[in-house]
Amino acid sequence: MGTTGAAAAVRPGSAGRRAIRAGARAGLTARGVIYALTGVLALRIAFDGSSRQADRGGAVAELAAQPLGGFLVWALTAGLAGMALWRLSEAVFGAAGPDGGKVSKRVQSAARAVFYGFVTYSVATFAVDGGSGGSGGGAGGSSDRTSKDVTAEVLGWPMGRWLVGAAGLVLVGAGGWTAVRAIMRRFRKHLRVGAMSPRTRRVVEVLGVGGGTSRGVVFAAAGCFAVVAAVRFDPGRAKGLDDTLRTFRETPAGPWLLAAVAAGLVLFGLFSGAMARWREV
Repeated sequence: MGTTGAAAAVRPGSAGRRAIRAGARAGLTARGVIYALTGVLALRIAFDGSSRQADRGGAVAELAAQPLGGFLVWALTAGLAGMALWRLSEAVFGAAGPDGGKVSKRVQSAARAVFYGFVTYSVATFAVDGGSGGSGGGAGGSSDRTSKDVTAEVLGWPMGRWLVGAAGLVLVGAGGWTAVRAIMRRFRKHLRVGAMSPRTRRVVEVLGVGGGTSRGVVFAAAGCFAVVAAVRFDPGRAKGLDDTLRTFRETPAGPWLLAAVAAGLVLFGLFSGAMARWREV
């Protein structure tokens, strides 16, 4: 009874809960926009060899090029800030669900809050600079250059090769687990399934399975390149999202494999939009 009272004491009030829900839904929508645009850019690479950056920076630059692009980028920044604050609230108060107060869940939420805080900062910097953010004009510059620079820096540390290799293996494992969870439809436990019609539920499950699987495959592939960079002590082997996606085009399956993965990223973007509507927060 004392434990329950203590847990209740640190819960936000009704106004706080409404703000958290609004931030979560705005953040999931913003994430969906980034993934959907990245997928569209990757589809262009698959079929016409486009030189546009298929990563977060390229997606933000694409958004900025649209009518009212400046407003759209600021709206995206606000959504990402909402995502960061939502994850921070989960770290402090616990997430929705029976196991949301576990220490492991809180640590994961804290890590996500830091990540989305960085993403928010990079997109906001792009907006303030008027779209002059790095190579390719994207928020935070090229993911490929960043990956190589960070890998080169870490490789120069004591035991740097082991750190890069371990990070790559973690990314491979996270990508595999992301894909498996998507295939197993583990995302359903986070959704208000009862608020959906049977047809909507089927559509959302297709988006979740296809999108989550593609996202996991991309993460795992990027992790493999990090492991190779560690083994060969060559930071040039590390790849960001854009280079990782382009690698799929160079396989025997050619552009069709990249097209399939890119379509999956678009599906994940749409799934994020569905999560914004029906996720339990």
